Amino acid sequence: MSKNDQEAPQCSCFTLSRTPAFQVINTEEMLQNKSQESREPGAEEGAHRIITIVFVALLIDLLGFTLILPLLPSILDHFSQNGDPFYMTLQHGVDWFSEVVGVPPERKYNSVLFGGLIGSIFSILQFFASPLTGAASDYFGRRPVMLLTLVGLIASYFLWAISRSFELFLFSRIIGGISKGNVSLSTAIIADLQSPKARSKGMAMIGVAFSLGFTFGPMLGAYLAMEAGKGELFYVRSAMFAVLFAMADLAFVFVLLPETLPKEKRVSSVMSGFQSATSLISPPALFQFSAVSHRMESSSKENLKTLGLVYFLYLFLFSGLEYTLSFLVHQHFQFSSLEQGKMFFFIGITMAVIQGGYTRQIKPGNELKTVKMAIMLLAPAFLLIGWSANVIILSTGLFFYSFASAVVVPCLSTVVSSYGLASQKGTLMGTLRSLGALARAVGPIMSATVYWLAGAEVCFTVCAFLFLLPFILLRKHPSSPNERQISN
Repeated sequence: MSKNDQEAPQCSCFTLSRTPAFQVINTEEMLQNKSQESREPGAEEGAHRIITIVFVALLIDLLGFTLILPLLPSILDHFSQNGDPFYMTLQHGVDWFSEVVGVPPERKYNSVLFGGLIGSIFSILQFFASPLTGAASDYFGRRPVMLLTLVGLIASYFLWAISRSFELFLFSRIIGGISKGNVSLSTAIIADLQSPKARSKGMAMIGVAFSLGFTFGPMLGAYLAMEAGKGELFYVRSAMFAVLFAMADLAFVFVLLPETLPKEKRVSSVMSGFQSATSLISPPALFQFSAVSHRMESSSKENLKTLGLVYFLYLFLFSGLEYTLSFLVHQHFQFSSLEQGKMFFFIGITMAVIQGGYTRQIKPGNELKTVKMAIMLLAPAFLLIGWSANVIILSTGLFFYSFASAVVVPCLSTVVSSYGLASQKGTLMGTLRSLGALARAVGPIMSATVYWLAGAEVCFTVCAFLFLLPFILLRKHPSSPNERQISN
């Protein structure tokens, strides 16, 4: 990586400090630069406020987003038991296919397959929307694009609330997938912060928001489902609360979130941003980071591509467990929605404690070492969960799973955010989110298919051993150029 590429994310005070001794800088210019630094959103005194606003906004969003998690198996059972025409058509198609390939017709596993399909559809749409959202924010700014995505989420949750057919429910998830660009925008806002320490803290706080959202959202969703009145569909209250959360988030962002990407740092035209984003819809270009790597040296490109591949493989395998876990405990342990809510509470509170106490203390330069350790914990985690004979074994596996979930994505995001110029941050983080969306698009349906064909034990065992792949890749690339510079 060239010096400019390495230090582009640094704040302007770093730029002054690296000015050669023989270069003359007049006092008036230095004072102007220092005055400008104090107004920069990435300056130290403003970074904490930006991080806090992003944290609260993302937490509100995730509370609404996770309400559905413990309800999904029951929602699919509801449409199946009520003979929804579209759902039954899909089920008959699966039954026909199982006869063709010689798989015993286990209809209890059909819901797992449909759950994986819904998860994959949601993430496929994120895969297409994420780079376009990031590129749009590189031209229009983070704030207006963030507001637009929240309007889309409100519409998605409202459609879920009024859905009485599987078609409308599926359509609500489609709208939600298209509109879920606010997470990538949150990471882009943190990437706008010019201090590496602030970026690292911001990424960790995004992880804390995920932990808290996944802790309390599912519990609230399960509680609201249990409180449904006579003759009321069990998921309507959860859906309406999701609408309220999204509306509150919209108001919060509108009032408090400042623009973090100054006009002078934005791309010159919206078309150039969209042209770069369009290339990200092509998986080969996506894995090459083509939209942002053209101004980097070859060693930096290779490191970035390796990090992207590790991120993809991790989420490909991890998302498979995410989308099959609810079905596993629903079928193997007969967990109710409330018991699933308690399970997600355990996962979330474990993640929150680890991220709040451990992840935030990871020193710059040690992120990838932490990622390697966390990935190695996932192999026993998957084996324990897949082969669990009782709740104690399941809980042990979930603890290891929670630890990895608490550190891998924040640490990888921190390292990747150190690459590129300020005007590329939205596209860069959008690229990373797109890789994650691509992984989540194929991961759930692949894992659900293996689960459907061979059962939970085989599915989780295969995933456990496949985690060796990202670990080996990180062993070959122990650190990025930025990390070596920091550690030295």
